[in-house]
Amino acid sequence: MKSSIHRAREYLLRRAADQRVLALAKQVQTRSTPDPNQKPVIFFNASTRLGGISQNAAFATLSAMALQLAGVPVRYFACKAGLERCTLGVVINGAENPPPCKTCISQAEVLFANAPTRWFTHHESKALDAALENLDISALTTFEFPLSLIHNSQFTIRNSQLTIPLGPLTLPSLRWTLRIHTLPDDAPTRALFRAFIRSAYALAHQFAAFLAETDPQTVVVFNGIAYPEAIARWVAQQRGLRVITHEVAHQPLTAFFTDGHVTAYPVHIPADFDLSPAQNARLDATLQDRFQGNFTMAGLQFWPEMKGLDAALLEKIAAHRHLVPIFTNVIFDTSQIHANAIFEHMFAWLDQIAEIIHAHPDTLFVIRAHPDELRPNSRKQARETVDEWVQRSGVANLSNVVYIAPREYLSSYALIQRAHFVMAYNSTIGLEAVLMGKPVLNGGKARYTQYPIVYLPNTPAEHRHLAEQFLTAETVPLPPEFARNARRFQYYQLWRTPLPFDAFLDPHPTRGYVTLKDFPVEALAQSETMNVIVEGILRGKEFLMPETL
Repeated sequence: MKSSIHRAREYLLRRAADQRVLALAKQVQTRSTPDPNQKPVIFFNASTRLGGISQNAAFATLSAMALQLAGVPVRYFACKAGLERCTLGVVINGAENPPPCKTCISQAEVLFANAPTRWFTHHESKALDAALENLDISALTTFEFPLSLIHNSQFTIRNSQLTIPLGPLTLPSLRWTLRIHTLPDDAPTRALFRAFIRSAYALAHQFAAFLAETDPQTVVVFNGIAYPEAIARWVAQQRGLRVITHEVAHQPLTAFFTDGHVTAYPVHIPADFDLSPAQNARLDATLQDRFQGNFTMAGLQFWPEMKGLDAALLEKIAAHRHLVPIFTNVIFDTSQIHANAIFEHMFAWLDQIAEIIHAHPDTLFVIRAHPDELRPNSRKQARETVDEWVQRSGVANLSNVVYIAPREYLSSYALIQRAHFVMAYNSTIGLEAVLMGKPVLNGGKARYTQYPIVYLPNTPAEHRHLAEQFLTAETVPLPPEFARNARRFQYYQLWRTPLPFDAFLDPHPTRGYVTLKDFPVEALAQSETMNVIVEGILRGKEFLMPETL
């Protein structure tokens, strides 16, 4: 529990941050001269925060301000109790209670003070309610419904009748909110699913009207997976608009912007790019720190402490022919919609692995649950866990299995060093294992599988075949192409794609939140980061920081 002194300090920090945002907004408005030849850019991020300034909320507001200073009109689309239930509201208040709209609206008024805002509100549809009434979970996951999109083309307005996939667009948010993948077909889950769908439909109508009215050049949304932003992205794309998504990147206080799905992390690396000696030295120094657990992601210190392998585990490793570490992911993570391209989901992959484990008693399999699955002092704790699967599948009772729970901070890198090969679903550890010189067999697509870095089968049968082949081989080859691409990709995701905001932001005591530094408004216009973002949004340039080595 937070002490009253700690809560008071957080409140004062947030209030001071809000005042800095409002002061900066006034300066931006005073110094901005909109170019009449520029169409507006729309920003929408309803799922980044409630109260306080999250990293993604700050990324969006500062980027919008930089565009304004460049003469580009900016418009915000914002929620004014428009969502019957929202993802963060459910996490905070529970599914049975309405979201804390007053807090959220108050914060939005601060963050969006620099530009005109269109507020969307709650609307009901009796036709939609009737269509949803008797549907079970299976039917809700595939539910579609007619939607009229209003277009504004050369001063004429016409309606385009489309079918919007409300179920598929809201499903990832439902899983993320409930912290599960396998949805129970019970009344509370169906009620929340229907609430998300109703909210999504109302948002789609109002966002379509807003786009027709403003005729923007581009739409910028947070994440693109959280259902409000997923709906906005879908509606904008039906109009043929360019949609940019953003998320927290791989360095502290950095953002990743892309024209694609940000959670898939699309990165274009020139085919002829190879690291220079200076770049190799830079990467090696960073990897040395990372392999000791000294890094943060999304504002979180990833490993509170990291322990080596104890004598009992080392003895068990020595008693077996091979060691194969198995690295899982978090079942509700937004990356899973991209990962689940080979197996239906991660537990289907683990079910096959259980069969492989039974068939190879001479190999020691160490199953490493992801630390984020049950991170202490976090609301983002899985309710469908690898721990439960280990007990249910019976592998915990096998002599050739060691299970490492999420809160056991044993060094994954120490396991990799001794591995025959590594099995991973879609965790970043797969990339890191290749960087350590170990071959990896992935069960799911990952951000790094867009390049040949790991063994990536096309089907479960091919995955089983490769696993059997590797387990019976004396050595598993690591193709030079894999090693080369791993270093190229890691370099890009550490220093080229992360757009640093540390000149403008400081971490807040609340993890994942930030405060604004004191800086002159000219710093935004002169910032290299902001120049990359402005050029990327206006002229379609890649969202890459210039090379410094």
